[in-house]
This record gives sequence, structure tokens and C-alpha cells, in this order.
Amino acid sequence: MLTITNLRQFDKVSLREQVTRALRAAIIAGELEPGEVYSAPALGERFGISATPVREAMLDLVRENLVTTVPNKGYRVTVMDESDLDNITDLRMLIEPALTGRAALLIPEADLPGLRALADAIVDGAAAGDLIAYTEADRAFHLKILGYTGNTRATAIVSDLRANTRLYGLASLSERGLLAESAREHHAIVDAIAARNPELVEDLMRTHISQTRGRWAAP
Repeated sequence: MLTITNLRQFDKVSLREQVTRALRAAIIAGELEPGEVYSAPALGERFGISATPVREAMLDLVRENLVTTVPNKGYRVTVMDESDLDNITDLRMLIEPALTGRAALLIPEADLPGLRALADAIVDGAAAGDLIAYTEADRAFHLKILGYTGNTRATAIVSDLRANTRLYGLASLSERGLLAESAREHHAIVDAIAARNPELVEDLMRTHISQTRGRWAAP
């Protein structure tokens, strides 16, 4: 559910960025439904803030193609079909496993606790059923690892691909107690990085992305 508590985890950035991240995560997790129109005042009320930062955030999401403007009504969440989601997964599989494997040899030992903290945040979000916290921590985890490769173009591409992913089954997995199990895959990835085993890291990431599509994307 969209509440101000979903924003407090991002308190080191501006309110506009906090709202943008929370709305993006809500769209990815399916809490804001594809094809539905949402007004800035109504969303602001749900967040406990004014409509202005919501409108500003929505402009960012329009540029990301996550929503479109509906004059005099609000913003419609972009609909992604199964073909779109398959294409996104294919592209992630081409880019992310290999780069994550490369990063396994580049991440400083001193930075591993930070990665573990993000993995913990993913598990905590899953355990609490907080899909927005889960989704945002998951995004931060994956992009942080890619950042160590120095390939800013690939990282930006993956960031865009992830923003356009739809994990429609997250709520169902959470209700059945299976989301925490999936979340723990991130700990296995960190363990493989700590062991400096790029082949295992690559295999784990490939499996993780494949399962993300297979388990969660179907409405």
C-alpha cells in the first residue's frame, strides 16, 4: 500500500525523488495497475503529501514511459504485454549475468557489507509484505553491482529495462509466504561474489532473472 512509510526509506534524497522511486516501485510491483488512471491529488492524499511533488514525480515517469498524461484526469499506467516482458527478460539475460560475473572480481572487500545490507533489505521487504520496499531495494542491489564494472551505458540500459518490468505475481507470492524464499537468492549472489567465483555469480544471476520472469510476471 502507498503510504508515507514507503517514502522514509529514501530520506537522503529530495521529496520529488522519494515520490518518483516509490511510484516507480509501485508500478513495477503492480500496486498501481496497468491501464488505470491516477490523479496527483489522490496519490498525494495516499502519501500524506501535497499534489505538487506527485505531479513532478509523474513527469519523470512520463519520460520513462511508465505513465502517460491524461488531460484533466491524471496519469495512466502504461500497459506492458507478454511479448514486451519477454523481450525485456531476453535483453537482461544478454547483459546482466556476464557483467555481474565480471563485477565479482572488482567489488572491494570493504563494500561487501553494503551489498549484504541491500540483500537484507530485500528479504526484510519480502517478509513484511512491503512490495515497494522490496522492489526498490532489489533495484538498488542489481544496479549497484553493475556499477562496479564501470560500464555506465549497460547500467543505464538495465535500469531502464528494470523500470519497465512488471512483477505482477509479487503480491500473490507474498501472501503465500514464497517471496522471502525468492528474496534470499540475493544472499547467494553476495556469497558467490565474496568467494570471488565469477562463474557461479553469472549462473546465479541468470537463474534469478529467469525465475523472475517465470514466477512473477504472469498476471
